[in-house]
Amino acid sequence: MVRALVRSIVLVTAALLCTAEAPAAVTTRVDRADVELNESFTLEVVSDTNIDSQPDVSVLDKDFYVGQGSQLSNTTIVNGQIRRSKTWTYVLMPRSAGQIIIPPIAIGNEQSPALVITVSEPSYAPPGEAEVYVTSNVDFSETYVQAQVLLTIKIYRSVATRQPALREPTISGAEVLTELAGDDRSYEAVIDGTVYNVVERVYALYPQESGQIDVSPARFEARVLRDGRITGRKVYDSEPQSITVLPIPPRPADYPDAVWLPARDLELTEDWSGEADEIKAGEPLTRHVTTSALGQLETQIPALEPPTAPGLNVYPDKPELSRRIESAGIRGVRKDQYAMIGVTAGTVLLPALEVPWWNTEKSEWQVARLPERSINILPSGEAPAAEAEAAASATAAEPGAVPREGSMPGGIWRRVSELLAAVWVVTLFAWWWSSRPQKKQRAPAPVPVHKQQSRHLRAARKAALAGDGSGVRKALLDWGALQWPEDTPRSVGALARRVSPPLAEELTKLSNLAYGPGGGEIEGEALAKAIRSFSVLKDADHEPEEQLPPLMPAN
Repeated sequence: MVRALVRSIVLVTAALLCTAEAPAAVTTRVDRADVELNESFTLEVVSDTNIDSQPDVSVLDKDFYVGQGSQLSNTTIVNGQIRRSKTWTYVLMPRSAGQIIIPPIAIGNEQSPALVITVSEPSYAPPGEAEVYVTSNVDFSETYVQAQVLLTIKIYRSVATRQPALREPTISGAEVLTELAGDDRSYEAVIDGTVYNVVERVYALYPQESGQIDVSPARFEARVLRDGRITGRKVYDSEPQSITVLPIPPRPADYPDAVWLPARDLELTEDWSGEADEIKAGEPLTRHVTTSALGQLETQIPALEPPTAPGLNVYPDKPELSRRIESAGIRGVRKDQYAMIGVTAGTVLLPALEVPWWNTEKSEWQVARLPERSINILPSGEAPAAEAEAAASATAAEPGAVPREGSMPGGIWRRVSELLAAVWVVTLFAWWWSSRPQKKQRAPAPVPVHKQQSRHLRAARKAALAGDGSGVRKALLDWGALQWPEDTPRSVGALARRVSPPLAEELTKLSNLAYGPGGGEIEGEALAKAIRSFSVLKDADHEPEEQLPPLMPAN
């Protein structure tokens, strides 16, 4: 009987899981939503399942030049649940300026939602025919105290460089808090027919007092590789920048005690741990209020005073602080939570929650608001209306049911339910214990090939950073033996002909160092970076493929 009961539970659970399975979802995202006409950006198409179909990117040809693409499969295990996904990455360059819609991209029967990006005209032209130059700019030349200003530094290079170093600009004048607004970005720009590799770094500046801020030129130092020769160390400077910081404006008349909160955008949202319209007295209900401010640090968002009402006790909890990096800077997020317990039966009117803030783009005060809410608090022994109605209907539907003069206290039914649940758990444990001897010992599963390859690649990167050329060779040849078991490469030179640049170029250098007359040391950082991102050539004879056409073809 126990086995039959357990088998029924397993079948019901499996049926529920099967019915809950949803089709694969497809999403898209870009690394930058604001680009210039001559700049490239990266589009990622993500499917939440590892499917064999390929995205239909032909819909992009109308508005974009589509460059090199790659794909990556990912498997994660969270709480015993296996999730697989696949990501396709494409390099795009817009054909025209303006608001451009990235249309839905289909994978099988699913489509991604559309995206909108802003393409502006080129803002910089190289000085003459410069091979390397640096630019810097700020998004606001006039701002307010504690309001975000983005300082963007771009390094343009049309030639290869060695030993690059970017000296951060010096900020003087009014006191400023500086934060990095995300990681460095790398992309391409075509200016007057010349292709430049661009490295972009963005700083978020938060002035702490009114006055003047002076930003010194950003300085880039490097040695240029030209015609096989390396020049001496050269220095390239950007233009200096100046920012005027205005004092805090007067508070609005309706909110004379408003906390100063400058931002580009502010969102105020809430969610509840349960149904907030009707609760029992003595039972807790948690309210989560999230304040999201674009252009402000999460530590600068003020704490919100929880609204109170007679008959309702409110207990604030520790807030959760986080941040997100967006194209317009840092978005600070503060999540306040309050436990609410009704103490008196009746209807309680929870007043509206209002947060005044300063819109830095419109230079005006605005108010974010959560509307007031009415909560019906029931006596502790009374069930909510919907629950009571359902119980009454069930009782009336029973044949031969006789109404009782008094109702059994709710605590007794709760104890009975707990006892039944405990008996059920003990029964499952007894069944599991009795079936233990029947289990067969399984042999350990072999390590998958892709995990062995990942181990060899990690060993190769570690050896490259340590300057161990022989360690790099051994690890990469072990990886190659797993990749081509029937045609194993015997040297890094042969391996270089089977992988894409820049790893192919670095392996050729490594082979020349080992067998060439000059010897020398390996460039560990460049080799480790190349090992981290490369692809395997698909030609059967492993000959180098013909290079892709340029991203921006000439007229």
